[in-house]
Amino acid sequence: MGHHHHHDHNDLSDDGSLGKIRIAFFINLVFSAIELVGGLYTNSVAIISDALHDLGDSLSLGAAWYFQKLSYRGRDKSYSYGYRRFSVLGAILNSLILVIGSTIILSEAIPRLINPETPDAVGMIYFAIGGIAANGLAAWKLHGGSSINQRAVYLHLLEDVLGWVATLIAAITLYFYDLPRIDAVLAIGIAIFILYNVVKNLKEAVKIIMQGTPEKVDIKRIHEKLEGLEGVKSTHDCHTWSMDGRYNILSIHLVVEPYTSLDELSDIKQQAKDLLKDEHIDHATIEFETEEEECEPC
Repeated sequence: MGHHHHHDHNDLSDDGSLGKIRIAFFINLVFSAIELVGGLYTNSVAIISDALHDLGDSLSLGAAWYFQKLSYRGRDKSYSYGYRRFSVLGAILNSLILVIGSTIILSEAIPRLINPETPDAVGMIYFAIGGIAANGLAAWKLHGGSSINQRAVYLHLLEDVLGWVATLIAAITLYFYDLPRIDAVLAIGIAIFILYNVVKNLKEAVKIIMQGTPEKVDIKRIHEKLEGLEGVKSTHDCHTWSMDGRYNILSIHLVVEPYTSLDELSDIKQQAKDLLKDEHIDHATIEFETEEEECEPC
């Protein structure tokens, strides 16, 4: 048989994510240190809360950088599917750090609603402009990321930019009007907005870890397409999951006639894999059986 037994386990090369995350990490780390000093100097809980948030982001970016790098390693005896899922672990860690940061923000800001303190509006304006520039640059570097890890980090940086725009508006308002509570209200608003988006990201990451069916994969359509192949009588025991939100895996049983030749099975398998590629499946394990066989679905 002129059949080449070749397994393509997808390209594990860096799509640029690693360098982008590294640059964003250094931008964030430097700015969060400046910001913490500035927040204490201006007596602004919104800036202090954003400094804590940025510091959390820096830790997240450092972890994301490490896990993204790890995820490009190929298969070995410890991880037979490779290290792709470490990218998702980075996203989960990222999200948990933000939850802690947001909780600290709320615990600082809520008491200030009751006993408001007037921050330095001019200092806030300068820091807000700096914040928009620094976080905007970092977010721009990570725009268009394909991994859940990079998307999680980009989302955080984008939230930072929006937070700083809101801080700038609040600072300008404070400069002209005596409304000290606006600083605390803004800090609470930022924290709630962050928590809302973190929950969405965590749900996606947990679904991947729990081997849920990938969003783009339609199991019903896969059964219909494969059962339409010549020589396939029926399909069952289909399982599909994702390694990292991008690389999807499927295993399925195809029922064929008892005396189907190896050449015919090889053709059916190749056609099936071609069809599955159109259904967002990157790696498929196909098992053949006859109607007489007893299948033990898991």
